[in-house]
Amino acid sequence: MTDRIPGRPTDLVTGPTNVPPVGTAHLARARLLAAPGLADPVVRSLERIAGRPVERTGADPAVPDGPYVYVGAALPGALRGDGLLWFHSVNAGTDAVLDAGPWPSGALLTRTVGRMGERIAQYVLAWVLADCQSVPEFTARHARAEWRRVPGELVSGQTALIHGTGRIGSAVAGLLRACGIRTVGVVRTPRAVPPGFDAVAGPDEQVDARWVVAALPLTGETAGRFGAERFAAMGGASFINVGRGATVDLAALEAALHAGTVGRAVLDVLADEPAGPGDRCWRLPRTVVTSHSAGITADDDIVTDFAACLRDLVAGRVPALAVDPARGY
Repeated sequence: MTDRIPGRPTDLVTGPTNVPPVGTAHLARARLLAAPGLADPVVRSLERIAGRPVERTGADPAVPDGPYVYVGAALPGALRGDGLLWFHSVNAGTDAVLDAGPWPSGALLTRTVGRMGERIAQYVLAWVLADCQSVPEFTARHARAEWRRVPGELVSGQTALIHGTGRIGSAVAGLLRACGIRTVGVVRTPRAVPPGFDAVAGPDEQVDARWVVAALPLTGETAGRFGAERFAAMGGASFINVGRGATVDLAALEAALHAGTVGRAVLDVLADEPAGPGDRCWRLPRTVVTSHSAGITADDDIVTDFAACLRDLVAGRVPALAVDPARGY
Protein backbone atom coordinates (compact mmCIF):
# COMPACT_ATOMS: atom_id res chain seq x y z
CA MET A 1 0.00 0.00 0.00
CA THR A 2 2.99 2.28 -0.06
CA ASP A 3 5.46 2.95 -2.84
CA ARG A 4 8.19 2.07 -0.37
CA ILE A 5 7.01 -1.56 -0.14
CA PRO A 6 9.97 -3.75 -1.12
CA GLY A 7 9.49 -6.47 -3.72
CA ARG A 8 10.39 -10.08 -3.17
CA PRO A 9 11.87 -12.51 -5.71
CA THR A 10 8.52 -14.29 -6.14
CA ASP A 11 6.51 -11.10 -5.68
CA LEU A 12 3.88 -13.15 -3.89
CA VAL A 13 2.64 -13.43 -0.36
CA THR A 14 1.66 -17.07 0.02
CA GLY A 15 -0.23 -18.90 2.66
CA PRO A 16 -2.56 -21.78 3.53
CA THR A 17 -4.97 -23.38 1.10
CA ASN A 18 -7.91 -21.15 0.14
CA VAL A 19 -6.16 -17.98 1.35
CA PRO A 20 -5.02 -16.36 -1.89
CA PRO A 21 -1.54 -14.95 -2.55
CA VAL A 22 -1.18 -11.20 -2.91
CA GLY A 23 1.32 -9.68 -5.32
CA THR A 24 3.35 -7.04 -3.52
CA ALA A 25 3.93 -5.10 -6.74
CA HIS A 26 0.18 -4.83 -7.26
CA LEU A 27 -0.26 -3.94 -3.61
CA ALA A 28 2.29 -1.16 -3.92
CA ARG A 29 0.31 0.63 -6.64
CA ALA A 30 -3.18 -0.27 -5.48
CA ARG A 31 -5.71 2.44 -4.77
CA LEU A 32 -6.91 2.58 -1.17
CA LEU A 33 -10.68 2.90 -0.95
CA ALA A 34 -12.80 3.35 2.16
CA ALA A 35 -16.50 3.00 2.89
CA PRO A 36 -18.42 6.26 3.29
CA GLY A 37 -19.25 5.53 6.93
CA LEU A 38 -15.63 5.18 8.06
CA ALA A 39 -14.79 7.84 10.66
CA ASP A 40 -12.47 10.67 9.63
CA PRO A 41 -9.82 9.82 12.27
CA VAL A 42 -9.71 6.26 10.94
CA VAL A 43 -9.28 7.48 7.38
CA ARG A 44 -6.44 9.81 8.37
CA SER A 45 -4.72 6.97 10.22
CA LEU A 46 -5.08 4.66 7.21
CA GLU A 47 -3.49 7.32 5.01
CA ARG A 48 -0.57 7.64 7.41
CA ILE A 49 -0.06 3.88 7.61
CA ALA A 50 -0.37 3.27 3.88
CA GLY A 51 1.57 6.36 2.80
CA ARG A 52 -1.06 7.45 0.28
CA PRO A 53 -4.49 9.11 0.13
CA VAL A 54 -7.67 7.27 0.95
CA GLU A 55 -10.46 7.60 -1.59
CA ARG A 56 -13.91 7.54 -0.05
CA THR A 57 -16.52 5.70 -2.09
CA GLY A 58 -20.17 6.53 -2.35
CA ALA A 59 -22.99 4.30 -1.18
CA ASP A 60 -23.24 2.90 -4.72
CA PRO A 61 -19.68 3.07 -6.08
CA ALA A 62 -18.63 2.60 -9.68
CA VAL A 63 -16.19 -0.14 -10.64
CA PRO A 64 -12.71 1.27 -9.91
CA ASP A 65 -9.84 1.24 -12.40
CA GLY A 66 -6.77 -0.82 -11.59
CA PRO A 67 -6.06 -2.85 -8.45
CA TYR A 68 -7.60 -1.60 -5.23
CA VAL A 69 -7.89 -2.30 -1.54
CA TYR A 70 -11.16 -1.60 0.25
CA VAL A 71 -11.83 -1.00 3.95
CA GLY A 72 -15.38 -1.13 5.27
CA ALA A 73 -18.14 -3.12 6.91
CA ALA A 74 -19.66 -4.48 3.69
CA LEU A 75 -18.31 -5.05 0.20
CA PRO A 76 -20.52 -3.43 -2.48
CA GLY A 77 -21.31 -5.52 -5.52
CA ALA A 78 -19.42 -3.17 -7.84
CA LEU A 79 -16.24 -3.83 -5.84
CA ARG A 80 -16.47 -7.63 -6.09
CA GLY A 81 -14.44 -7.62 -9.29
CA ASP A 82 -11.08 -8.76 -10.57
CA GLY A 83 -9.43 -5.53 -9.42
CA LEU A 84 -10.01 -6.25 -5.73
CA LEU A 85 -6.74 -7.29 -4.10
CA TRP A 86 -7.76 -7.12 -0.48
CA PHE A 87 -10.86 -6.31 1.54
CA HIS A 88 -10.29 -5.48 5.19
CA SER A 89 -13.52 -5.83 7.14
CA VAL A 90 -14.02 -3.51 10.08
CA ASN A 91 -16.01 -6.31 11.74
CA ALA A 92 -14.84 -9.56 13.31
CA GLY A 93 -17.57 -11.63 11.69
CA THR A 94 -17.40 -11.96 7.91
CA ASP A 95 -20.34 -14.28 7.28
CA ALA A 96 -22.52 -11.44 5.96
CA VAL A 97 -19.78 -10.41 3.52
CA LEU A 98 -19.35 -13.95 2.22
CA ASP A 99 -23.09 -14.57 2.04
CA ALA A 100 -23.71 -11.40 0.00
CA GLY A 101 -22.34 -12.94 -3.20
CA PRO A 102 -19.54 -15.02 -4.73
CA TRP A 103 -16.18 -14.10 -3.25
CA PRO A 104 -13.84 -12.63 -5.92
CA SER A 105 -11.25 -15.17 -6.98
CA GLY A 106 -7.78 -14.24 -5.76
CA ALA A 107 -8.91 -11.51 -3.36
CA LEU A 108 -7.69 -11.51 0.23
CA LEU A 109 -10.20 -11.09 3.07
CA THR A 110 -9.08 -9.96 6.51
CA ARG A 111 -11.07 -8.95 9.55
CA THR A 112 -10.86 -6.69 12.59
CA VAL A 113 -10.58 -8.27 16.01
CA GLY A 114 -8.61 -5.69 18.00
CA ARG A 115 -9.38 -5.92 21.71
CA MET A 116 -12.73 -7.56 21.03
CA GLY A 117 -11.66 -10.76 22.78
CA GLU A 118 -10.86 -8.79 25.92
CA ARG A 119 -14.17 -6.93 25.79
CA ILE A 120 -16.22 -10.05 25.20
CA ALA A 121 -14.35 -11.95 27.91
CA GLN A 122 -15.22 -9.24 30.43
CA TYR A 123 -18.82 -9.29 29.24
CA VAL A 124 -19.04 -13.05 29.81
CA LEU A 125 -17.38 -12.77 33.21
CA ALA A 126 -19.82 -10.03 34.22
CA TRP A 127 -22.82 -12.27 33.50
CA VAL A 128 -21.17 -15.26 35.16
CA LEU A 129 -20.66 -13.20 38.32
CA ALA A 130 -24.18 -11.78 38.07
CA ASP A 131 -25.47 -15.33 37.88
CA CYS A 132 -23.57 -16.41 40.97
CA GLN A 133 -24.45 -13.27 42.95
CA SER A 134 -28.17 -13.52 42.11
CA VAL A 135 -28.22 -10.10 40.45
CA PRO A 136 -31.40 -10.85 38.43
CA GLU A 137 -33.22 -11.94 41.59
CA PHE A 138 -32.10 -8.89 43.56
CA THR A 139 -33.11 -6.60 40.70
CA ALA A 140 -36.58 -8.13 40.61
CA ARG A 141 -36.93 -7.94 44.40
CA HIS A 142 -35.82 -4.31 44.41
CA ALA A 143 -38.57 -3.48 41.89
CA ARG A 144 -41.07 -5.09 44.30
CA ALA A 145 -39.50 -3.41 47.37
CA GLU A 146 -39.02 -6.90 48.79
CA TRP A 147 -36.34 -7.52 51.39
CA ARG A 148 -35.03 -11.07 51.28
CA ARG A 149 -31.54 -12.44 51.70
CA VAL A 150 -30.36 -14.60 48.81
CA PRO A 151 -27.10 -16.55 49.19
CA GLY A 152 -24.48 -16.21 46.49
CA GLU A 153 -22.21 -18.90 45.17
CA LEU A 154 -18.51 -18.94 44.32
CA VAL A 155 -17.39 -19.28 40.72
CA SER A 156 -14.17 -21.03 41.67
CA GLY A 157 -14.22 -24.76 41.00
CA GLN A 158 -17.18 -24.62 38.63
CA THR A 159 -16.99 -25.45 34.92
CA ALA A 160 -17.60 -23.41 31.77
CA LEU A 161 -17.99 -25.22 28.45
CA ILE A 162 -16.96 -22.93 25.60
CA HIS A 163 -17.92 -23.60 21.99
CA GLY A 164 -15.30 -21.80 19.91
CA THR A 165 -11.60 -21.94 20.71
CA GLY A 166 -10.35 -19.14 18.46
CA ARG A 167 -9.24 -15.67 19.54
CA ILE A 168 -12.49 -14.76 21.27
CA GLY A 169 -13.16 -18.15 22.85
CA SER A 170 -9.58 -18.33 24.14
CA ALA A 171 -9.84 -14.84 25.63
CA VAL A 172 -13.06 -15.80 27.39
CA ALA A 173 -11.50 -19.01 28.68
CA GLY A 174 -8.39 -17.22 29.93
CA LEU A 175 -10.33 -14.70 32.00
CA LEU A 176 -12.72 -17.27 33.45
CA ARG A 177 -9.81 -19.56 34.26
CA ALA A 178 -8.10 -16.71 36.13
CA CYS A 179 -11.14 -16.69 38.43
CA GLY A 180 -10.73 -20.37 39.21
CA ILE A 181 -13.32 -21.62 36.72
CA ARG A 182 -12.47 -24.85 34.93
CA THR A 183 -12.65 -24.15 31.19
CA VAL A 184 -13.41 -26.85 28.62
CA GLY A 185 -13.20 -26.02 24.93
CA VAL A 186 -15.32 -27.81 22.36
CA VAL A 187 -13.29 -28.97 19.35
CA ARG A 188 -14.34 -30.81 16.19
CA THR A 189 -11.30 -33.08 16.03
CA PRO A 190 -8.81 -34.24 18.69
CA ARG A 191 -6.10 -31.63 19.27
CA ALA A 192 -3.83 -30.14 21.89
CA VAL A 193 -5.51 -28.04 24.58
CA PRO A 194 -5.65 -24.43 23.30
CA PRO A 195 -4.33 -21.51 25.37
CA GLY A 196 -6.66 -20.50 28.20
CA PHE A 197 -8.38 -23.88 28.45
CA ASP A 198 -7.99 -26.65 30.99
CA ALA A 199 -9.33 -29.39 28.70
CA VAL A 200 -11.09 -30.06 25.42
CA ALA A 201 -14.17 -32.10 24.55
CA GLY A 202 -15.77 -33.33 21.35
CA PRO A 203 -18.87 -31.61 19.90
CA ASP A 204 -21.24 -34.24 21.32
CA GLU A 205 -19.30 -35.18 24.44
CA GLN A 206 -21.31 -34.74 27.63
CA VAL A 207 -19.71 -32.21 30.00
CA ASP A 208 -21.28 -31.22 33.31
CA ALA A 209 -21.00 -27.42 33.13
CA ARG A 210 -22.45 -24.49 35.07
CA TRP A 211 -22.17 -22.22 32.03
CA VAL A 212 -22.22 -22.93 28.31
CA VAL A 213 -20.69 -20.14 26.23
CA ALA A 214 -21.18 -19.93 22.47
CA ALA A 215 -18.39 -18.05 20.70
CA LEU A 216 -18.75 -19.59 17.24
CA PRO A 217 -18.56 -17.96 13.82
CA LEU A 218 -21.49 -18.56 11.49
CA THR A 219 -20.74 -21.17 8.84
CA GLY A 220 -22.66 -23.97 7.15
CA GLU A 221 -21.49 -26.28 9.93
CA THR A 222 -22.41 -24.04 12.86
CA ALA A 223 -25.82 -22.77 11.69
CA GLY A 224 -28.42 -24.09 14.11
CA ARG A 225 -25.75 -25.83 16.20
CA PHE A 226 -27.67 -25.15 19.40
CA GLY A 227 -30.95 -26.99 18.94
CA ALA A 228 -33.34 -29.05 21.00
CA GLU A 229 -30.99 -31.98 21.59
CA ARG A 230 -28.03 -29.86 22.67
CA PHE A 231 -30.16 -27.68 24.96
CA ALA A 232 -31.79 -30.74 26.52
CA ALA A 233 -28.34 -32.01 27.50
CA MET A 234 -27.31 -28.82 29.34
CA GLY A 235 -28.76 -29.94 32.65
CA GLY A 236 -29.86 -26.48 33.81
CA ALA A 237 -26.67 -24.63 32.80
CA SER A 238 -26.78 -20.94 31.94
CA PHE A 239 -26.31 -20.26 28.22
CA ILE A 240 -24.41 -17.21 26.97
CA ASN A 241 -24.18 -16.48 23.24
CA VAL A 242 -21.50 -14.03 22.12
CA GLY A 243 -20.90 -15.64 18.72
CA ARG A 244 -23.57 -15.51 16.03
CA GLY A 245 -27.32 -15.50 16.50
CA ALA A 246 -28.06 -17.99 13.72
CA THR A 247 -26.12 -20.70 15.56
CA VAL A 248 -29.10 -20.87 17.93
CA ASP A 249 -32.56 -22.31 17.30
CA LEU A 250 -34.55 -19.74 19.29
CA ALA A 251 -37.67 -21.92 19.51
CA ALA A 252 -35.59 -24.76 20.93
CA LEU A 253 -34.01 -22.41 23.45
CA GLU A 254 -37.44 -21.16 24.51
CA ALA A 255 -38.62 -24.72 25.05
CA ALA A 256 -35.48 -25.56 27.06
CA LEU A 257 -35.94 -22.49 29.27
CA HIS A 258 -39.51 -23.51 30.01
CA ALA A 259 -38.39 -27.09 30.68
CA GLY A 260 -35.52 -25.96 32.92
CA THR A 261 -32.79 -27.73 30.95
CA VAL A 262 -31.37 -24.24 30.38
CA GLY A 263 -31.35 -22.25 33.60
CA ARG A 264 -30.79 -18.79 32.17
CA ALA A 265 -29.82 -17.27 28.85
CA VAL A 266 -27.87 -14.17 27.90
CA LEU A 267 -28.10 -13.41 24.19
CA ASP A 268 -25.87 -10.72 22.78
CA VAL A 269 -26.67 -11.77 19.21
CA LEU A 270 -29.77 -12.86 17.32
CA ALA A 271 -30.35 -14.37 13.90
CA ASP A 272 -32.43 -11.33 12.90
CA GLU A 273 -31.20 -7.96 14.14
CA PRO A 274 -32.33 -5.53 15.34
CA ALA A 275 -35.14 -7.19 17.24
CA GLY A 276 -38.39 -5.23 17.14
CA PRO A 277 -40.63 -4.69 20.18
CA GLY A 278 -42.79 -7.67 19.21
CA ASP A 279 -39.94 -10.12 18.76
CA ARG A 280 -40.24 -13.34 20.77
CA CYS A 281 -36.74 -12.87 22.20
CA TRP A 282 -38.08 -10.24 24.64
CA ARG A 283 -40.54 -12.74 26.07
CA LEU A 284 -38.12 -15.59 26.76
CA PRO A 285 -38.13 -16.51 30.47
CA ARG A 286 -34.99 -15.81 32.54
CA THR A 287 -33.29 -14.25 29.51
CA VAL A 288 -31.48 -10.98 28.87
CA VAL A 289 -30.86 -9.66 25.35
CA THR A 290 -28.02 -7.13 25.09
CA SER A 291 -28.39 -5.88 21.51
CA HIS A 292 -25.05 -7.02 20.01
CA SER A 293 -23.04 -4.89 22.43
CA ALA A 294 -20.52 -7.29 23.96
CA GLY A 295 -17.65 -6.54 21.58
CA ILE A 296 -18.33 -3.30 19.73
CA THR A 297 -15.42 -2.49 17.42
CA ALA A 298 -13.47 0.64 18.32
CA ASP A 299 -11.80 2.89 15.76
CA ASP A 300 -8.40 2.01 17.23
CA ASP A 301 -9.13 -1.67 16.59
CA ILE A 302 -9.65 -1.01 12.87
CA VAL A 303 -6.44 0.98 12.53
CA THR A 304 -4.32 -1.42 14.58
CA ASP A 305 -5.48 -4.53 12.73
CA PHE A 306 -5.23 -2.97 9.27
CA ALA A 307 -1.66 -1.95 10.08
CA ALA A 308 -0.84 -5.46 11.34
CA CYS A 309 -2.23 -7.05 8.17
CA LEU A 310 -0.29 -4.65 5.98
CA ARG A 311 2.95 -5.39 7.84
CA ASP A 312 2.40 -9.10 7.32
CA LEU A 313 1.77 -8.62 3.60
CA VAL A 314 4.85 -6.47 3.15
CA ALA A 315 6.91 -9.12 4.96
CA GLY A 316 5.57 -11.84 2.68
CA ARG A 317 3.31 -13.44 5.27
CA VAL A 318 -0.37 -14.25 5.15
CA PRO A 319 -1.94 -12.01 7.81
CA ALA A 320 -2.90 -13.68 11.04
CA LEU A 321 -6.34 -12.10 10.58
CA ALA A 322 -6.89 -13.60 7.11
CA VAL A 323 -10.18 -15.38 6.52
CA ASP A 324 -10.43 -18.59 4.50
CA PRO A 325 -13.51 -17.95 2.31
CA ALA A 326 -14.11 -21.69 1.94
CA ARG A 327 -14.41 -22.17 5.71
CA GLY A 328 -15.94 -18.78 6.49
CA TYR A 329 -13.46 -17.88 9.24
